[in-house]
Order: sequence, then C-alpha cells, then structure tokens
Amino acid sequence: MAYLENHWGLFYLSTEWIIRLAMVIAVPFRRSPEAARSWLLLLFFLPIPGIILYFLVGRPRFPKWRQQRFAGMPRSGQADAVIAAATRVFAPCLEHERAPIEKLVRNLGQLPAVGGNALDLLDDYQGVIDRLCRDIDAAHDHVHLLSYIFADDAVGMHVIECLGRATRRGVRCRVMIDALGSRPWASSVLRALLAQGVEAREVLPVRPLRWRPARADLRNHRKLCIVDGAIGYIGSQNIVAADFRPGIRNEELMARVEGPIVAQLQSVFLADWYLETEQQFADPALFPKPICAGDISLQLLPSGPDYPVSGSERLTVALLYAAREQVVVTTPYFIPDEGLIEAIQSAVLRGVDVRLVLSLVQDQRLVGLAQRSFYAEMLRSGVRIFLYEDRLLHAKHVSVDGDLATIGSSNVDIRSFTLNAEANLILYAPDQVRRLNTLQERYFSGSRELLAKDWASRPFHRKIAENLARLISPLL
Repeated sequence: MAYLENHWGLFYLSTEWIIRLAMVIAVPFRRSPEAARSWLLLLFFLPIPGIILYFLVGRPRFPKWRQQRFAGMPRSGQADAVIAAATRVFAPCLEHERAPIEKLVRNLGQLPAVGGNALDLLDDYQGVIDRLCRDIDAAHDHVHLLSYIFADDAVGMHVIECLGRATRRGVRCRVMIDALGSRPWASSVLRALLAQGVEAREVLPVRPLRWRPARADLRNHRKLCIVDGAIGYIGSQNIVAADFRPGIRNEELMARVEGPIVAQLQSVFLADWYLETEQQFADPALFPKPICAGDISLQLLPSGPDYPVSGSERLTVALLYAAREQVVVTTPYFIPDEGLIEAIQSAVLRGVDVRLVLSLVQDQRLVGLAQRSFYAEMLRSGVRIFLYEDRLLHAKHVSVDGDLATIGSSNVDIRSFTLNAEANLILYAPDQVRRLNTLQERYFSGSRELLAKDWASRPFHRKIAENLARLISPLL
C-alpha cells in the first residue's frame, strides 16, 4: 500500500512538472505578454486545474471549424459593389492628419470611410427603444437585429411584438442573440420570436458535449440593427430594461445612421448570420442603391477573434497617438494592456489632456477590482479620472480633439480587444463630435473626480484585493 501511494505521489508530482514545463513553451504563442504571465502564474500554482481551464478558455481563437468557415466565407459581390460605388460617389471629407486613421481602420476591417450620411446620437434609454420600434413599424422589406443581451422582460417583449407586426406585413425579420449574454432568457426569447414568424438564431451556443462546440468566453458582443438597408443602429445598448440588474440602472449611447454607411452595417450582420447558419442572400433589397442622407463621413470597424489583428485595440491606441489637445475615453470596463498604457502616458507627456470617464457603479466585482488597480498608475501619469455616480455608465466612446470620435460596443479592456466580436463606428464629423463633447460635459458634472491623495488613502486590504485581481486581469 505504501509502495502504491509513493508511486502515485511521484506520478502526480511528475505530471505537474511536465505540465509546467510544457506550458512555458506553449502559452506565449500568439498571446500578449500580460496574458501569458497570468496563465503561467496560474499553471505554476495549480497545474492540473490550470491546464483544464486553459484548454476550455485559454486560446484566444475560435474552434478550427469556425476559423475555416470564416476563412472560406464567400464574398458578397453585391455588398462589395454597393460599398465601393458609395465610396466613389460619396467621397469622405477628412482632415489631412486624419487620413492615417482612415487607412488603419480600412486595413483592419476592410471597410472604407464614406460620406453622405446622417447621424443622430441617442442617449435616452427608453427613447432608443421607442425610436427603434417606430423604425421597425415603418419597415417594408426587412429588419436585421443583433444583440448581445435580449431579454424577455417588458422591453424585449415590446420589441418582439413590433417584429411580429412587421412579419405579418410581409417584412423579413432576422434576429441573432448571443447565447451566453442572453442565457437567462434565450429559450423564451427564441420561442417568442419564432412564434411571431421571426427567423431567430443563437450566436455561438455553448454545447460542450455536442459536435462543433463553441468556446464559452468568445462572444459576439455587437449591438446592431438594420432596417430596409436604409437605417442602422450601433452602440452599447442591449434589448433589455435599463434596470434589469437589481439596484443598478444602465445609461447608454447609441448612434442612428442613414446613408451609405448602412451597407457596411448590413455586410457585418450578414457575415455573422452566415457564420452561424451558412446561409447567403442575394436579395437586391438588402443593399439598395445608396442615397445621400447628409454630409457626415463615417466608417465601420468590425473586430474580434475571427480577425488576425485586434482591431478595436489598435484603433484606441492610434487615437491616443493622433491626439493633439484632448482625449476623453468613456467606458464601463477599463483593463488596459501595456501598449494602451504606454499610449496614454505618451499622450500626457505630449501635453494632451487625457480624461477617463468610468462608472462608480459596478456590476462585476472582480472586474471592478482589477480596474481599480490601474487608477494609481493613471493618476501618477497625469490622467484625470471621473467616476460617474448614480448609474452604470455603460456607454463606450472615445473623442479626440473635437473632430474625431468612435462609438460602439467595445469596452477598453482585454476581453473586448481579443475575445469579443465588436463593432465601432468612427465619426469624422466635428459637429457630431461637439454633440458628443456636450454629453461628456454632462458626464463630468455627474461624476466625482478621483484625486491621487484620496485614492492613496484607501484601506490596505482593498489595495491587496485590487492587486490580486490585477494578476488575472488579462484572463477576465
């Protein structure tokens, strides 16, 4: 008996060290230094649980079948033709120094900037739902909707009823909801949508024991809606009540667009639909001839694990390096990597006024602890931090120098940079950026500015908790 115990003890110890040594070689491939350090730390202390977790969620890429489907996705000649024609007819109006940003975004997401658009910034939560439903009620050909969270509460059921009325008029309605983001409501929402005649799909369903499973941590976080190929919505708001979390009320920002940019939103939605269903559509009504709706130049950046480069991160870093006077970053979750920290610090050293608008109200405790671990470093660098009170400020946008901004679904954290499919709209529009700056001024007035001396006086046990959370922040 003692011999067997010694034998199994030696086997267990050898297995742990084999795992440690093997993962020192395997983990750093195609991974940031921060994420590699966190995984190696976990694997060093807990080799066997760590390697199980690593094979479940440790590789920042979709399964092989999904990668092959993305790589082999047929190009839509119709979409390409409409987008190319719109770019020729409605040439974007860009300042010369913003041309590198446009080229970067075009190379990252394969979509060009285009002029001739109209844009409304919508910051009233219920007003967004009401406006969306009015557009759905006026639809005559199709409605496409993609949401990370779609609940079966009063808000969700109201949207479902609007979609049902549209289908009864002969409008084709297609809806995608993320399987994990909508998990508590997914079954009932899908039943309700299908009962109304809506074509509905779960995005990336997590079924580990079935053929072609999806990773639980790689999600489609986009929020898009396209009506008749003529109207589009993009931003941070889900199809759920503002107070769906007890004691927390969300505040959001959405952009409603008309004009040639809608074809780009449509192309992203249809690509996501193909990745889930392998269905293609050749209906000319999906990409109507673009018309001039205004004088605003816009560009769409889709990003996510399907793409070889982290698009939303590269864009955020580029905006910081392009800033001359001021950058305001508004995000509910702020977990930067080393490249983003360096970009922020470099901007401050150039004399740029860098401000972070973060939410004092938190809905994810571990993420909140990790986020707060960066505050001292930011304050020492000269960044001003404003903590928005009373509500969870879930809006996600960056403004630069009063003439350039981005609005979308991407948080400023490693999850949005590497694990989530995101979509961001770039605004080359001084008038609209000034409108965004007005919203930011309201954020400042509704916030408590965090001062270095006050932050340094927080209890020691909180500092320990924050630093421990920071160790695993690349994994969050």
